[in-house]
Amino acid sequence: MNKKAPIHLQEDTAKWWEQVAKDYELEAHHLRLLTLAAETWDRCQQARKAIDKHGLTFADRFDQPRPRPEVSVERDSRIAFARLLRELALDVQAVEEVRPPRLGIA
Repeated sequence: MNKKAPIHLQEDTAKWWEQVAKDYELEAHHLRLLTLAAETWDRCQQARKAIDKHGLTFADRFDQPRPRPEVSVERDSRIAFARLLRELALDVQAVEEVRPPRLGIA
């Protein structure tokens, strides 16, 4: 199976993708989830850079402060990233196939 990150990912994100793909036994559908997670991370970072550059708000035509669209993009990307990681279940330890000792009736 291909363990090379998609070329459109940012360099740091591509390294993370390849490390995860190397460290875990992932099936094709897991690799797609991993790719989606990496893409959402990159999108979140793009929004963060725009917020750092332009600020959190802009003045609308009535000179009222409104949140910049990047604020929603960042928030939505963070949520999506967390959910995709949860779906991948990379933190879950494998359950051992060991039966507990029999307790009880002699």
